[in-house]
Amino acid sequence: MRFRGLLLSAVLLIAAVSSASATMRIAEDRGGQIGQYLQAFGMLRSSGERVVIDGNCLSACTLILGIVSPSKICATPRARLGFHAAWMPGDDGRPVTSPMGTQALWNIYPNQIRRWISRNGGLSRKMIFMQGRELNNYVASCEQPTRSVNNNKSDRRITTGSIRYERASAASDRR
Repeated sequence: MRFRGLLLSAVLLIAAVSSASATMRIAEDRGGQIGQYLQAFGMLRSSGERVVIDGNCLSACTLILGIVSPSKICATPRARLGFHAAWMPGDDGRPVTSPMGTQALWNIYPNQIRRWISRNGGLSRKMIFMQGRELNNYVASCEQPTRSVNNNKSDRRITTGSIRYERASAASDRR
């Protein structure tokens, strides 16, 4: 009888940490190389995990909007997305706009995000920000009662290059 209780507890624990019910938190992501984000977000999409944007999600981080299903993404009141043209270091080390990289970004963003970017100056060297109520026109609020995102109570961090994710928990909601 005691063995059955231990076995049931183990099964419930494994079920609680399965990736299908997990939530990943993007807290402060300044972006980086597009290829790294495409790979990481592709794996995140395949995992079925929910994504909470809770703070800055800048540059290549914003690709999440075109890679992960909108039904799996929500934003907290602290979320802020920052968009700009892609760039690479020039011969002198200074940033040089990359038309090919910028086109890649553009092609990945959903149509409604493209329209917002166009209305707000387009993808240029200048960062444009989407946050607050404006952001919630495109990304669901995590505070909506129909969007429960804290299904998993375990914490886990994943780091891939400059991309850092933290598995969300009730405790991590209050910093």
